[in-house]
Amino acid sequence: MATDIEIAQHADIWPIEKIAAQVGLTADEIEPYGRDKAKIKLNPNIVRGKTLGKLILVTAISPTPAGEGKSTVTVGLADALSLAGKKTMIALREPSLGPVMGMKGGATGGGQSQVVPMADINLHFTGDFHALTSAHNTLAALIDNSIYQGNPHQLDPRRVLWKRVLDVNDRALRHVTIGLGGATSGVPREDGFDITVASELMAILTLSHDLEDMKRRIEAIVVGYTYEREPVFVKDLGVAGALTTLLKDAIKPNLVQTLAHTPTLIHGGPFANIAQGTNSIQATKTALQLADYVVTEAGFGSDLGGEKFLDFKVPLLGKTPDTIVIVATVRALKMHGGKAKSDLAAADVEALKVGLLNLGQHLKAMQRYQVPVLVAINRFVTDTPEEIQAIEAYAEAQGAKAYVANVWEAGGAGAPELAQAVIESTDMPKNFTPLYAKDDSAVEKLNLIVQSIYGGDGVELSDKAQKQLQQFSKFGWDKLPIIVAKTQYSLSDDAKKLGAPEHFKIHVREFVPKTGAGFLVALTGSILTMPGLPKHPAAYDIDINRDGTITGLF
Repeated sequence: MATDIEIAQHADIWPIEKIAAQVGLTADEIEPYGRDKAKIKLNPNIVRGKTLGKLILVTAISPTPAGEGKSTVTVGLADALSLAGKKTMIALREPSLGPVMGMKGGATGGGQSQVVPMADINLHFTGDFHALTSAHNTLAALIDNSIYQGNPHQLDPRRVLWKRVLDVNDRALRHVTIGLGGATSGVPREDGFDITVASELMAILTLSHDLEDMKRRIEAIVVGYTYEREPVFVKDLGVAGALTTLLKDAIKPNLVQTLAHTPTLIHGGPFANIAQGTNSIQATKTALQLADYVVTEAGFGSDLGGEKFLDFKVPLLGKTPDTIVIVATVRALKMHGGKAKSDLAAADVEALKVGLLNLGQHLKAMQRYQVPVLVAINRFVTDTPEEIQAIEAYAEAQGAKAYVANVWEAGGAGAPELAQAVIESTDMPKNFTPLYAKDDSAVEKLNLIVQSIYGGDGVELSDKAQKQLQQFSKFGWDKLPIIVAKTQYSLSDDAKKLGAPEHFKIHVREFVPKTGAGFLVALTGSILTMPGLPKHPAAYDIDINRDGTITGLF
């Protein structure tokens, strides 16, 4: 059986100008990066004067090591819509090198439902992440230089919030000491590294409507506090123009294609377990202006990426989803039902029925937004008819229809019923209802998220978190939208509690203000913003021969 990369390496990839022409983009509106990739220029003329297309949000149950295949279903569904004669585009996030070389893998789908060029996208792509890393660390250097050069803003070195970043999983860099080596090497202080996708600049890139909006947001970043505990912003340093300049190309959406030549925009890559977990406003809006149906996804399960897409991105996008699709697999549901990963090939309807409670909570969470919700069963060869029927019956009992998607094996041809159901559901009545009001307090917002989305009892704040909210109220930050940083493996903040845990509370240990992005990050449990590598990183299996052929990249 061919691997994902072997399938991608034998793909018939069309010239990117041909893909652009499918959605009405002219040669003057794209900037090719070789033969098979391009940036789309920031051009207001791209709006064709039509109403925005239909938006389909793909999310999932709580992920497990068994795999859910959310990106695979996203790609397969879009290809199925194209086969049904619908003008379709995809909007996805860019993969981070950290997970690619670590454990999670890439983000280009799999089997016959992939985005290509797969290797390029999963590695350096068009350099967006490198630009972000450079801009972020330029700001870090400018902060330390300001302190060294007389500290005109009276920035307290003990209260600098702006860490450094790298697009790698490197636990050794979580806590470091800088400025050692004598008087000419800077002011010694404690510092640390986050992964690039956790950078506030990544959030800003994905939220900015244009370069001016980006510059305004960068100016509003709080980098730390003075000795008097007053915030210091990038605008105080006077470097927002330089940082925006470094991101002048990264803000442009990237155009590629699926194996079936469905135009795909891949842009921005914030993780959903530590950030907002959605692709850029630029990419989604551009796709909606060019296509009649746009399939997008939000990171991890609906409790993380889904909720953040609906409560944070939608107001900025100005467009609500017309349909939500929740991806589930027999394998993952059996794991949620207590089955060991090594035993998943064996049929076990009873374990499946226990695990279905996880799907039930995700259905309940998404249905409360009053948008049509469907279930996509990403089929594996070991699934039995009885197991498939159990999922279909359970979904129907919860007020949703489930459809088998055999897209890994068959591409878009493996999901005609799902595609037709999506088409029909996008025309159904909807009354999109956000989870919380803009003026709700941080605690009110968190309680609503925990109770309505996670199925828990509420939130508990540490003493530090409570003091932070008191401080934030002085600066007008206490009612910003909330981005919860939480384990993706459980609806709770304990990764070991699979299925649908009950009577739990989410424990917020501290808040991180992201004033440029316009939200507060609530750090829960033991969530980390710089991941580590597993015992056997994926990098061990990746190789390249003298001809440049890559192996082991999934």
